[in-house]
Amino acid sequence: MTQAALKDQRLELLVQGAHCAGCLNKIERNIGALSGVTLARMNLTTGKLAIQSQGGGLSPGLVIETLNDLGYRAVQYDPVQARQAEDKEGRRLAIALGVAGFGAGNAMMFAVPVWAGLMGQEMGEGVRTAFYWLTALIAGPCALYAGMPFFESAWKALSKGKANMDVPISLGVLLSLGVSVYETLLHKQHAYFEAAVTLLFLLLIGRYLDHRLRVQAKSAARDLLALQAVTALRLGADGLTQTIALAEVQVGDRLYVAPGDRVPVDGLVIEGRSELDVSMLTGETAPAATAPGATISAGALNLTGNLIIRAQARSEDSTVAAIARLMEAGAQSKSAYVRLADKAAALYVPIVHSLAALTLAGWWMAGLGFPDALMRATAVLIITCPCALGLAVPAVQIVASGRLFSRGILVKSGAALERLAQIDHVVFDKTGVLTHGRPRLIDPDPAALALAAPLARASRHPLSKALALAAGPGPTATEAVETAGLGIEGQIQGQKARLGRAGFVGADADLARETELWFALEGQVPVRFVFADELRADAAKTIVALKARGLTVEILSGDQPGAVARAALGVGVKDWRAGLAPIEKAAHIDALMAGGRKPLMVGDGLNDAAALAKAHASMAPGAAADASQSAADLVFQGDDLFAVVTALDVARAARARALENFGFAAVYNLIAAPAAVFGLVTPLIAALAMSGSSLVVMLNALRLKLAGRGR
Repeated sequence: MTQAALKDQRLELLVQGAHCAGCLNKIERNIGALSGVTLARMNLTTGKLAIQSQGGGLSPGLVIETLNDLGYRAVQYDPVQARQAEDKEGRRLAIALGVAGFGAGNAMMFAVPVWAGLMGQEMGEGVRTAFYWLTALIAGPCALYAGMPFFESAWKALSKGKANMDVPISLGVLLSLGVSVYETLLHKQHAYFEAAVTLLFLLLIGRYLDHRLRVQAKSAARDLLALQAVTALRLGADGLTQTIALAEVQVGDRLYVAPGDRVPVDGLVIEGRSELDVSMLTGETAPAATAPGATISAGALNLTGNLIIRAQARSEDSTVAAIARLMEAGAQSKSAYVRLADKAAALYVPIVHSLAALTLAGWWMAGLGFPDALMRATAVLIITCPCALGLAVPAVQIVASGRLFSRGILVKSGAALERLAQIDHVVFDKTGVLTHGRPRLIDPDPAALALAAPLARASRHPLSKALALAAGPGPTATEAVETAGLGIEGQIQGQKARLGRAGFVGADADLARETELWFALEGQVPVRFVFADELRADAAKTIVALKARGLTVEILSGDQPGAVARAALGVGVKDWRAGLAPIEKAAHIDALMAGGRKPLMVGDGLNDAAALAKAHASMAPGAAADASQSAADLVFQGDDLFAVVTALDVARAARARALENFGFAAVYNLIAAPAAVFGLVTPLIAALAMSGSSLVVMLNALRLKLAGRGR
């Protein structure tokens, strides 16, 4: 591509290695500073870097070179290649998991007979050594390959002067293999090849599940971006329409939006009137009327009339794209959360490894031969191997997740349970969370309902559909004509009739209220139909239970103040805000967290997706939008809002069990480590003690399941 070709055009690159908000800011800042660049926009979800330039003064080679200097590899953007590169880590972990499982299973074929021989069965030294070499032949290469994710992570941590849980795991695996080779060469009784690869197999299960969580976090933003139209209809100067890709829409283009289509980009209405379904964007249940001069957002669903709009932003700068970027930032902030196991590792690693080093040095200086001193140091590492520490949290989380799953609550990560246990404030969306999210006709006059129903059946308006549902099946009005933003007119039993807004049917507009329809037969007094979104049956009970657990509660909604006020009064919540845009909800969550609060966000609409991603923990109902379910940490099925309380109780109980496991691991190490230091423990006894500590941790985790029975 030449410089001339870049004049006033775009360059799109696939950037590899960008994973966090820090990467995004660094790339956009440095590329944006290049001469000729007017805009640099990085999308973490797709890996695409879009660059706009003017004047032809920018070379693609310079951009790629700058990215390389920043530590990122860049190639020409290809959507197919981007999707293939996205899950490279997932494929690698899956292969490592398979290799570890193969190694663990097959190594046991030779390890079990040796164990039987050590328990008194007849087995000569030569046979035992041969079996050990066969075990090593299988388990050794498998462990070295499967352990690479841990080895690389440990090396990165150590190179930065830090320690994570992968450091002791890596050392334990490598030393176990090394000591096993040494023991086998000397024809001794004990080797631990199968233990190393089995440990890796168990740990890789958790590592792969954690990776899938990160993929789901990205899919949340992708689901939201999918709300945008794939194509747009552009109007030319001759008035003819042309179908173009969404990416080709430029600011200032005139676009045609037909009923049933989604608005492709943010724009200004220049012709036409209609009503838009913006409930998934703002949470407002009533359709929004629009007319020339109104500004509308990408993703809104056009319900009734034809619209011509003037594009005010490109697709990547639309309201939907902005929400997606907020979600990406929120997901990255969650990924930076320091888990309990890593906190424990930060204390555990330096203490245990220093103790092992001192054991080696002390016994060697005391006159013991280096091989024997090394064996005692290795015994220290084996008996204090962080198996119990590594299982302390995952074991509890697996049991807790299973218990919640049996109650219709899906937990998408162990870290989510940890964060949920820490919350001190709960934020509820109204529509679809505290309420069912479906308008219902309230106390209609049966005669008036029967008269209005034929017109309602001819309309696509959501409130008309609710009225028709309440009336049941029946005839449809003839000669029905729907006027966008006003209502529908037709013939009922030979008489003209209208259904819609107060002014449209001849009623006093001052009497108009939210979420209502008016109906009138020609020459008769208009009749009003009122709709409401009912509260969930256990909404008030849920709020009371949360307050009893020491939590504060508030409502954030995009709906009208009157509707939100009624819902808040019905469930007993004093703090509420209405009419909030998605970005305002996310900003409020940011403000809460900046003030030291740890909020739980419970929402269901696309307007909640960014707030769900940013909150300390988040939940969504099973009927929520795909993007909201992807962004949430937990998803609950059915109409039972009390699932929020259930999840909180289980999360708190899980945290208590995990802390108990850490306490046990600490006491175990305080007793076992000195015994190994003074040579009172052989490697076999060390291995048995290590396995026993892991068993205790698992049994303690199972208490969480037993505690849930009968409830």
